[in-house]
Amino acid sequence: MPKKAKPTGSGKEEGPAPCKQMKLEAAGGPSALNFDSPSSLFESLISPIKTETFFKEFWEQKPLLIQRDDPALATYYGSLFKLTDLKSLCSRGMYYGRDVNVCRCVNGKKKVLNKDGKAHFLQLRKDFDQKRATIQFHQPQRFKDELWRIQEKLECYFGSLVGSNVYITPAGSQGLPPHYDDVEPGDLLYFPRGTIHQADTPAGLAHSTHVTISTYQNNSWGDFLLDTISGLVFDTAKEDVELRTGIPRQLLLVESTTVATRRLSGFLRTLADRLEGTKELLSSDMKKDFIMHRLPPYSAGDGAELSTPGGKLPRLDSVVRLQFKDHIVLTVLPDQDQSDEAQEKMVYIYHSLKNSRETHMMGNEEETEFHGLRFPLSHLDALKQIWNSPAISVKDLKLTTDEEKESLVLSLWTECLIQVV
Repeated sequence: MPKKAKPTGSGKEEGPAPCKQMKLEAAGGPSALNFDSPSSLFESLISPIKTETFFKEFWEQKPLLIQRDDPALATYYGSLFKLTDLKSLCSRGMYYGRDVNVCRCVNGKKKVLNKDGKAHFLQLRKDFDQKRATIQFHQPQRFKDELWRIQEKLECYFGSLVGSNVYITPAGSQGLPPHYDDVEPGDLLYFPRGTIHQADTPAGLAHSTHVTISTYQNNSWGDFLLDTISGLVFDTAKEDVELRTGIPRQLLLVESTTVATRRLSGFLRTLADRLEGTKELLSSDMKKDFIMHRLPPYSAGDGAELSTPGGKLPRLDSVVRLQFKDHIVLTVLPDQDQSDEAQEKMVYIYHSLKNSRETHMMGNEEETEFHGLRFPLSHLDALKQIWNSPAISVKDLKLTTDEEKESLVLSLWTECLIQVV
């Protein structure tokens, strides 16, 4: 999938780079997407290409165009976002820059035609019809249920945030110059990160609408190394006194010395040796960031099942099972409420059941709220029992007392993470 598009939709001005592309035409494809599981949804998105083939030959390597002669699928894709949807969305209070951009490609460069403040549908339509401008709408999954449904499943499948943008372009017009994202009816086009591209609407069509769905930004091995190295250093320093000795005087005031470089190289070798024997890596930020900012589970109703516990209250003689497993992360971290010297490991459970759909991928850090629980490390085995079992009796949990067992399942039930079966 392409990497997440920047909210401004800005592009590079370099000329298009040639690249090999595979074009597939299928006589008939699926009449609708399959939402039975995250895997089945992805399989139906790229059908008739097999998942194994896609990741082996195309993922992060080269573009792929899949053309399917399926009127039902074309109708479904066409329903995901329409020009007329902007009328109702503008009545809810959409703003230029934050929610919508109006732009044109003029002499090979992007020209932004945004007004100030709130966007009004009549003005958008005027710019669209008279100035032949492209309308870009940011993160429509905040308001369009079917895109929420698709992207929520894809976040489960990739284990990474999934954003989207909509581009509506008049006939005979082009909204953006050749560009690449760092991140056509019934067809699907896949771009690896960095693929330079442009899109225009041929004459004869009233307009074209395409939805870009993007993922895997800041999700590289380098990002993962930066995320886990601090936990590895934390564990190693507790046992290796050399890592706790002070650095040379004034080292921070001068350029790095040969002695310091050699010492750091030795520490890195020590960390590498320790890593070989480590069963679980401590993730400091990536897991938490993903869970805190992703979409909540798709709900066709009022979402009460995500915020209010239902069913029987769990007791010692109850059998319970985990629910919404794809939306929960179980991890071990140093206690964040203690000083560095006194930090002990704790079990943290992060979940996205109560996340705000309306702020998804909008960069509202000050509005992001953490949802989850914290338990002593002694509860880890019991939690793993719940995580790894289709269902388990509360009395069989690996905790010392019955009170601890009941308290654990009650805490999970209150957060809507388990149910009594």
